[in-house]
Amino acid sequence: MEGVETRLDAAMQACAAADMPVAMAGLLDFCGDVLQLSLPHGDRAQLTAILVEQFGECDLLVADHEIEIPRLFVSDMDSTMIGQECIDELADYAGIKDQVAAITERAMQGELDFTSALKERVGLLEGLEESAIDRCLRERIRPVEGARTLAATLRSKGCRTVLVTGGFHHFADPVAQDLGFERVVGNRLGVAGGKLTGLLAGPVSDASTKLATLEDERTGLGDGARVLATGDGANDIPMLQAADYGIAYRAKPKARDAANGRIASAGLTPILKLFGIPESEWVEEFSPA
Repeated sequence: MEGVETRLDAAMQACAAADMPVAMAGLLDFCGDVLQLSLPHGDRAQLTAILVEQFGECDLLVADHEIEIPRLFVSDMDSTMIGQECIDELADYAGIKDQVAAITERAMQGELDFTSALKERVGLLEGLEESAIDRCLRERIRPVEGARTLAATLRSKGCRTVLVTGGFHHFADPVAQDLGFERVVGNRLGVAGGKLTGLLAGPVSDASTKLATLEDERTGLGDGARVLATGDGANDIPMLQAADYGIAYRAKPKARDAANGRIASAGLTPILKLFGIPESEWVEEFSPA
């Protein structure tokens, strides 16, 4: 504990030297170096850089106001709420996982246009039996540790939960039901004669869709409602930046740098700690009153 406190003191001194007084700084979990800070004035990116220099890659959230439990939670799915990229795993059933995964990685790094990369990957799946999706869900798709607890606990605190993905409803709908999300926005795979057509059915769900979904949901909650967004890839950047609390989960560099919070841990429950929710109030499954 003493070493952690020493590093926090050094970080605060570095902030003071940069003319960035920190109004509140707390270590919410000494074992995991979970940090919560309030920065009324100054450069958020500079403060984050100071903290990373002192603590390494840690779990943190920086805000310009007193941090409070959000009333809306909008999250990406692949590699955020689940540990896999669904299209990569589905491609394995067609024997082309490496080819598809390489495109996915470049798209998530922000090196490729998302829509073009999505259509290219979907096109490579043409002719695959639709039944492969159920097999993939059953055999490959698993939630990230703490995903169900995160969603259920936030809902128990009056927070609305929305899953918005550049992936597919074939996967997102059952994942949302399992994890306790109230709304799902995503893409639809074209199917004909029990096989994938290689085309999308309907409009593309992309970065602009994620942002529009967040803004639409926020409008419905009224003024002053704090919003949490989580994601890991370049197509999550607009919604991470629009949220009051944009938390990048084990994210690609561009997404991580765009967010005001980050999770380096393997699970998602540190987010609950960042909002000051004690473990005694965590719930594993939401049960409406």
